Amino acid sequence: MICVLYVIAIGAALGLVGLLVERALPVTAARRWVWCVVMLVSLSIPGFYRVQHNWSITQAFEQQAAHPPAHALATASLTALDPGLWATVTSFDWVINDLWVYSSAMLFLWGLINAGRVARLVSVSRKRQRARGMPVTVDGVNVVVTDSLGPATVGLLRSRVLVPQWVLALPGMQRRYVLRHEEEHRSAHDAHLLLVASLALLLMPWNLAFWWQLRRLRLAVELDCDNRVVAALGNPHAYGGLLLRVAEAGSRGPRLQPAFLGATGSLERRLTALVAPTPLRHVQKFLIPALAIALLFVVLATPHPVLDRGSQRVAATSK
Repeated sequence: MICVLYVIAIGAALGLVGLLVERALPVTAARRWVWCVVMLVSLSIPGFYRVQHNWSITQAFEQQAAHPPAHALATASLTALDPGLWATVTSFDWVINDLWVYSSAMLFLWGLINAGRVARLVSVSRKRQRARGMPVTVDGVNVVVTDSLGPATVGLLRSRVLVPQWVLALPGMQRRYVLRHEEEHRSAHDAHLLLVASLALLLMPWNLAFWWQLRRLRLAVELDCDNRVVAALGNPHAYGGLLLRVAEAGSRGPRLQPAFLGATGSLERRLTALVAPTPLRHVQKFLIPALAIALLFVVLATPHPVLDRGSQRVAATSK
């Protein structure tokens, strides 16, 4: 339980650092790597600090017992070091461990079912595409035409661009925007990046901070892709209008990622970044990096709390 709380707290603090760094970057700068670094550090620091930079709760108990506080104010300040409180907290470890195993198994099963479902839909769509004589290359991009799935990029060994039939009926420039977006995802291996980042959740499904970081990574992947498409084809306002049109048409089909629509709830942020980005004020250009550095220093200076068998003995003798 103590380790869980520590990992979540460190992940949340590093996520705030990522937000600050992302805000300080230029509008067209790549943001995915910020969150890749944040997620990697969030995973590595707890394990390293547990061995190299830890704080023994056992020693804190022993010091508190050897040098009791002299007045009530000090007693109140040491409430968090009450052995009985820590013993109560650790009594829930078996519940957390069981939920941990069940949650990981359910996520793994859900991932397999979803991957199998998508693979089946892609196979059926390819057969229909060949039977109906539909083109396999549109505007220079190899595509799999589906009934409602997409626009999206799927596949690991061989990435494929999925486009529903209604995309083919779009005006030429709008269709090129959609196809270029998915081709950018495919060439940047965004599907592989998101899969690798998601694998950590199989091991730590309880890590709420990491769920949030993964959501930010997905948004960053879409923002980076939007910037590359606009830089190649131009006219961010036309591209933003197309996002709204595709969102209305694509709401009837299942949502995949990486995809032209991205994650649920990210459309407004993407439109704002495209059409009306908010520039930093002069004060913010100095304040935001300073806050990020200060928060990172706090994270790196915070030791990993360790509650070993000795603390259980101290807690038992203190009752």
